[in-house]
Amino acid sequence: MGVPAFYRWLAEKYPMVVVDVVEEEPVEIEGVKVPVDTSKPNPNGLEFDNLYLDMNGIIHPCFHPDDRPAPTTFDEVFQCMFDYIDRLFVMVRPRKLLYMAIDGVAPRAKMNQQRSRRFRAAKDAADAAAEEERLRQEFEKEGRKLPPKQESQVFDSNVITPGTEFMDVLSVALQYYIHLRLNYDPGWKQIKVMLSDANVPGEGEHKIMSYIRLQRNLPGYNPNTRHCLYGLDADLIMLALATHEVHFSILREIVFTPGQQDKCFLCGRMGHLAADCQGTAKRKAGEFDEKGEDVSIAKKPYQFLNIWTLREYLEYEFRVPNPPIEIDFERIVDDFIFICFFVGNDFLPHMPTLEIREGAINLLMAVYKKEFRAMGGYLTDSSKLNMGRVEHFIQSVGSFEDKIFQKRARLHQRQAERIKREKAQAKRGDDIDPLVRDNHIVPVARYRGSRLASGALPSPYQQSGSSYRSESMISTRKDNQVGQATTAMSVLDIKANQSGTHDSRESNFRAKKVARLSSEGATIGAAIVEAENSLEVEVRENKDNLKAKLKELLREKSDLFNSENPEEDKVKLGEPGWKDRYYEEKFGARTPEEIETIRRDVVLKYTEGLCWVMHYYYEGVCSWQWFYPYHYAPFASDLKDLAQFKIDFVLGSPFKPFDQLMGVFPAASSHALPIHYRRLMSDPNSPIIDFYPTDFEVDMNGKRFSWQGVAKLPFIDEARLLLEIGKVEHTLTDEEARRNSVMFDMLFINGSHPLSPYIYSLVSNYGQLPEKERVEVKEKLDPAASGGMNGYISLCNGDPCPPVFRSPVKGLEDIMDNRVICSIYKLPDPHKHITRPPPGVIFPKKTVSSSDLKPPPVLWHEDNGRRLPENERQNPPGNLSGRQLGEAAHRLVINSLQVGFDRNDSVPRNAPPLLPYNMAVANGIAHPNGQLYPVDHRSQQWPEHPHAHSQFYRPRDQSYNGPNQWNSSSVPVHHHYERSAPSTYERDHHHHHHSHNGRGSYPNSRSRVSVQSYHHQDGSGCSYPPANQPVAPPPVARGPYGQTAPSYNGGYGGYHQSFGPQQWGQPYNNNSNNGRGPQFSQSHQQSTNRYNALDRGSNRRPPPQSGHGRYQGR
Repeated sequence: MGVPAFYRWLAEKYPMVVVDVVEEEPVEIEGVKVPVDTSKPNPNGLEFDNLYLDMNGIIHPCFHPDDRPAPTTFDEVFQCMFDYIDRLFVMVRPRKLLYMAIDGVAPRAKMNQQRSRRFRAAKDAADAAAEEERLRQEFEKEGRKLPPKQESQVFDSNVITPGTEFMDVLSVALQYYIHLRLNYDPGWKQIKVMLSDANVPGEGEHKIMSYIRLQRNLPGYNPNTRHCLYGLDADLIMLALATHEVHFSILREIVFTPGQQDKCFLCGRMGHLAADCQGTAKRKAGEFDEKGEDVSIAKKPYQFLNIWTLREYLEYEFRVPNPPIEIDFERIVDDFIFICFFVGNDFLPHMPTLEIREGAINLLMAVYKKEFRAMGGYLTDSSKLNMGRVEHFIQSVGSFEDKIFQKRARLHQRQAERIKREKAQAKRGDDIDPLVRDNHIVPVARYRGSRLASGALPSPYQQSGSSYRSESMISTRKDNQVGQATTAMSVLDIKANQSGTHDSRESNFRAKKVARLSSEGATIGAAIVEAENSLEVEVRENKDNLKAKLKELLREKSDLFNSENPEEDKVKLGEPGWKDRYYEEKFGARTPEEIETIRRDVVLKYTEGLCWVMHYYYEGVCSWQWFYPYHYAPFASDLKDLAQFKIDFVLGSPFKPFDQLMGVFPAASSHALPIHYRRLMSDPNSPIIDFYPTDFEVDMNGKRFSWQGVAKLPFIDEARLLLEIGKVEHTLTDEEARRNSVMFDMLFINGSHPLSPYIYSLVSNYGQLPEKERVEVKEKLDPAASGGMNGYISLCNGDPCPPVFRSPVKGLEDIMDNRVICSIYKLPDPHKHITRPPPGVIFPKKTVSSSDLKPPPVLWHEDNGRRLPENERQNPPGNLSGRQLGEAAHRLVINSLQVGFDRNDSVPRNAPPLLPYNMAVANGIAHPNGQLYPVDHRSQQWPEHPHAHSQFYRPRDQSYNGPNQWNSSSVPVHHHYERSAPSTYERDHHHHHHSHNGRGSYPNSRSRVSVQSYHHQDGSGCSYPPANQPVAPPPVARGPYGQTAPSYNGGYGGYHQSFGPQQWGQPYNNNSNNGRGPQFSQSHQQSTNRYNALDRGSNRRPPPQSGHGRYQGR
């Protein structure tokens, strides 16, 4: 699902779901930074019980951090991660559980997407390296000095995949970090910490959800447990809704616009504007400042997305007119999750009919409400689909396809023509006066973020006799008049630029600087030092120029509109015959019979995919081997006769880590695999060399940018792959075999925690047993001692509480008096997920009312952009009286839309004039374009009007004739226009402060819940029998919304075996040839990890060293 598009849609439609995080900063005393005491109350007014971290949303940003130099070693990545987690912990302050989940081996359905991403990443990296080398040669010919390229351990982000050495070392580093905090941080001492690393199969967010689902409705579970989940994926919202836990928040950082982190115009450093510059010189890092990325960058703020508020909105949104049955809101929530799968998910290709940016979710919701009565009820029942109703629903959506495709084609044509005109105008730029070309324009553009704070830039035509670009800070430090100094230093010396080459200009500039220093009484030595510093500045600026130019070149290269020979659109969606052409071009069908055969199979596989995804969200994996075997999806109108399909899944078992690496890695990333595995990817005589093409087709499929295209990679033949891997698996070293094994979740507690006696009891009773017997021993947790957490604990290998824990991270000290205890954690026995809030839940006081909902928008395909005449404009009474976008939602939308704002205010650059706050706006009625625009109320005033300080714009196509001009009769309802592209200010959104943020009345309660491990819940895969029989109306339920919860049946049996919590063994009644059964390592030897992690494959007690052992399967 498109993250920016979905969040933008959500913030626009339901603005009160987003709330800014109140963050407490560390205090600095005499140069020493004092950490925040997280044992104190949370300044956000909420006390969370459990914090869950989707760790891949932390690992990836730490490879390319915004607040520090780019790391070059694993140790630097780990340090960045520790700081990242610390900051999240300070914001949330969990009182029961911290759960860290790293992506393990994914189901085969996800591996197709992973394979595409990693091949694309490798191809993009190769293209970027080639382009950078070419630019370096250009710079060298021009005499422009550059720092040498740095060697880096983190040059390939593909290593963030289970089975690599990086992921193995990361696990040990996180164990060290956990021990460090549990030993010394008072806010951590009474919590449980769970680590599910890359050797535990399953995606991180789904391992978290399995834990939450299996804790619910068990003895000791607090139904008012407050959950907070950190992550950047849009599907986290759907997963949180699917738990039916009311007290749930998603924590995410706000995404800045590209210009918001510009450097200071004076000193070239990041983190402040020129008006705040202290004039301190930047300290060089490296001989040529090649490591000179500044660390003083402003932190990104964070936001909570509150699920309970979203549920309130949805309850109002889905008030179905004249329903055939009594509405069960929890079933409506499940249906909402399901219909959102059609606009994007990680397991099925994008359906060409629906685009979020074209209002697809609005269309799906409108069709659902309109057709609910005709469908006869809900689309889903927990994880199961009602195929007849799904067909009715999607066929209704498909009836709009012609209009959608026709409008999309018109807009695409207009956009292409506009860009063509702009490029033609750009080519005619050679007749612009030489005074405003190239070097005069580019430097100013680079510093646009500082320009606003520094004052207007003088016109080059008004300057004479000024230096080309003064770099000296001497005059600034003398008179301290920063604003004036900035203006003086921004002056362009036209004469200097008109005479000579770039080199002569730079030489002239340095000579002037030395002469100026000497004339001011400086020594020759000081002048020489200053000249040398100017050379360093030049090298740094050349590096910045190289990076900016490389980024621009790569973007232009990826833009289809820049291509001299753009890819021809042979399908031409919207023109007669588009459906047949689609199957001919995308699937290779040639005859009407082939088209129908392929269409039918595509529909079957896509329907299987919908069933698979729904089960994955509600019960866990129902098949590790299933995947969608096509690069393209069917049309909505193709999904017919679904009730005739009989859909069954065989559970199977997950790949081993190295098997997955072989399935998703390109040959360029083979360095992360053992030597014999690499040969299978690169040897021309390899039997599976066809799985690893070095070049491959990217079908633009009607998109503009290459990264949006479809990578047409060959699908992996699992049987062939595993056959060849089996021939080399015996060559693995003991360390490699350990990395290739399946392990379990680890639970860490401080020695003072009430659970510690239970772990010590296990050690004393079973610590001397042989390894094969120890692995079977598990002790059921007492919820009273564990803080309401259910499940089982087992012994880890080695000492559960080593007295010394060695640091695996360079620069961090060993823990010499360790008091942290480790054990293995296994999930509770499987039971059915009950899709409604548990009994005893206390619902928060409602903050959303019907007036907070915006009126139904005009559907995208029906909006022609025309405005109604004055006498025909309609305003449904009361529908527009609700709140406008809250501050947090407003900023989220602005940043998602990439609108440039002054970071110190709410003023968009080039903002239109101010509109007084009139009665229409005061009553919540939109302007003629349907939007309200924020503006700096300090910049312009309307003293004649009582609301002169309002933060709203006047739309640019309207004139203002006094405070009485605007009224409800002059405002249209909708604001969707069919234009080539919106202007900057037209993309801005409402900005209205409201006093109630929904937090003050949220009840204070804490629950006792904890921990996680991977688990599949459904006991027998899943089956979808034919649905052509009449479907009885669902029973009327009553519960928190007036319904009765169904009785709990306690769960169901099936395939579960005793080898561990993953439970991916085959069902007892399934054919053993379907899927791979679990296996365990036959030999466990002492680890050779270079970081001295405790061996997880031996029951011998090793000397004190880092990491804990876990039993493994092969």
